[in-house]
Amino acid sequence: MQKVMIVGGGVGGTTVLKLLSESEVFSIVCMADTNECTEGMLAAKERGIPTVISWSRGLNEDLDIIVDTTGDPAVYKEIKREMGDRTILIPGSVAHIMSKLFEEKNRLINKLENASAKMDLILNTTSEGMVVIDHDGLIVMFNDSAERAASTPRKDVIGRHIKDLVPSTGLLHVMETNRKEVNQRIILSNGLELIATRIPLVNADGEIIGAFSMFRNKTEAVQLAEQITDLKEIQTMLQAIIQSSDEAISVVDEQGRGLLINPAYTRITGLTKNQVIGKPASIDIYEGESMHMKVLQTRKPVRGVNMRVGPKHKEVIVNVAPIIVDGHLKGSVGVIHDVSEIQNLTHELNRARQIIRTLQAKYSFDDIIGASEEMKLPVEQAKLSARTPATVLLRGESGTGKELFAHAIHNASDRKFNKFVRVNCAAISESLLESELFGYEEGAFTGASRGGKVGFFEEANQGSIFLDEIGELPANIQAKLLRVLQEREIIRVGGTKPIAINVRVIAATNINLEKAISNGSFREDLYFRLNRMPIFIAPLRKRKEDLRELAEHLIHKINQEYGRGIEGITASAIHKMKNYDWPGNVRELENILGRAIIFMKLNETIIDIQHIPDFIETESESFKQDKEISKPPAYVSGKTLSEIIDECEAKIIEQAIHTYKGNKTLTAKALGISVRNLYYKMEKLEL
Repeated sequence: MQKVMIVGGGVGGTTVLKLLSESEVFSIVCMADTNECTEGMLAAKERGIPTVISWSRGLNEDLDIIVDTTGDPAVYKEIKREMGDRTILIPGSVAHIMSKLFEEKNRLINKLENASAKMDLILNTTSEGMVVIDHDGLIVMFNDSAERAASTPRKDVIGRHIKDLVPSTGLLHVMETNRKEVNQRIILSNGLELIATRIPLVNADGEIIGAFSMFRNKTEAVQLAEQITDLKEIQTMLQAIIQSSDEAISVVDEQGRGLLINPAYTRITGLTKNQVIGKPASIDIYEGESMHMKVLQTRKPVRGVNMRVGPKHKEVIVNVAPIIVDGHLKGSVGVIHDVSEIQNLTHELNRARQIIRTLQAKYSFDDIIGASEEMKLPVEQAKLSARTPATVLLRGESGTGKELFAHAIHNASDRKFNKFVRVNCAAISESLLESELFGYEEGAFTGASRGGKVGFFEEANQGSIFLDEIGELPANIQAKLLRVLQEREIIRVGGTKPIAINVRVIAATNINLEKAISNGSFREDLYFRLNRMPIFIAPLRKRKEDLRELAEHLIHKINQEYGRGIEGITASAIHKMKNYDWPGNVRELENILGRAIIFMKLNETIIDIQHIPDFIETESESFKQDKEISKPPAYVSGKTLSEIIDECEAKIIEQAIHTYKGNKTLTAKALGISVRNLYYKMEKLEL
């Protein structure tokens, strides 16, 4: 064993001390340093190595090697002169190299130990069993999962031949053939059935040095395969849904980089996969901030954000939501809606609603409320008329429900599956009424649509047409309507060829047609055609026993419209309303109830007497005046009946105009006639 003396107790001396102390070849007999408290001197004392404060005191002829770590050239020369060639003198530079090599050695050892520990951790925490054999078939590695599968401790397996554990092993065959075997079935001695994959181990020179097997319980393997199959099916389905969706979809990762887009996204934004995938989420933004980045920062979804995207500067509405898996943010998914498409859809929806509202009957006889005798008679008449194709004339004051009856008649007839067209004759200007009712040919007049236009009668062919305010038709339209009723055919404006139609006509009016005939504003022959099945609908003042049932029905309807929860109405409120004669009929009743519900407190659920307006208490002054006016005047000899009627009518109109302070619209509404008819009467009576 070589005897060594170390000169210098600094960092270099300490390193050499540690290096040589671990060697079985060298024996440190002394350490020298002028300072006894250096790290090297203290370390030497801990190890029981003698120390001196002067190197010369430690010199003796038995020393084989002296290591000078002081770095002082003078010390090195003095030692060399003193010892001569009897002893090997190693200078400080060489000692420094030795210390570096020692540190590198320890670092590599630690690295290997850490790598080995990590490898053991990985191998032992995996759910798959693993076993490794050397070229002689001896087991050199056996992880925890293999222990559990074989029900054998690792210590009893390492070093044994693989056939002792698995007699039918295929690992030896794998080494012989140098070929991998996948998903092979094996049975252990304890009867456990496994699915194994075997791989030969080859060194850098291509020599087979062993074999490796990874296995899993067959039941678990089958379940895993099923889960993988299910996951693949789900993945395929999701991809198909995303790719076929008309909604533009984009997905980014947690860093905001593009992961996925679908064809609809490219169609709307004009950006392809190459321009988006892997790029920042803001790549598609033309105007506005990236909602993907906002969602990734806040972890909260955003909806209905208006933006402009892509090179086409497309205006869109964006909804973005975070993707959170097991509490961890994995990215975000955005759905882009083309604003122009939404606008087109909205337009089409509104158009469809208008068509449905025009062509479809919404009500049936079940929607007609009332058990009074005054209501039972018109309902029975309407049901009877529904079973025939006869023309029906609905007569009654404004607001009594004539249109409701028209809907019910159509829905109870054999035409209920065909169109139901509604026309308010007073709401269409006289210049357009003819073309709207009967249609027109191309070029019939300036501004006519190319190809012409189908009129309401043609539209309602095989169905029903409801002509409301029939008494407001001008004379020329009355003549054409008479032809339709007689001949069952129409002629378009600008056309010459008659078009056969099969339409059930339901007409309605609130004016006195007989009086209109007498003053020449309505054709008598048309009246007889329309009046084949007249149905008179009683005003509300003549069937006040229906007030409660009507009120409850209207309250339910208003609740749905206003989002309220009114449960009913008290008997005192009904009694108060029965003292009023309802010139506006059911329409006025709905107006009063709606107003009462609006002003009710949120905690009130029953309409009581205080919620009904005070002017309902007794008959209105205007109605009292009407009653007084309606008293038959004394007969004046020498005047015809027509003259007496005109005088009476003139007085009524004058008082009505005075009551409504000259407002012709309110006056006409109160008298139950149209504004146009009111002006006609005023001109005729010279008012």
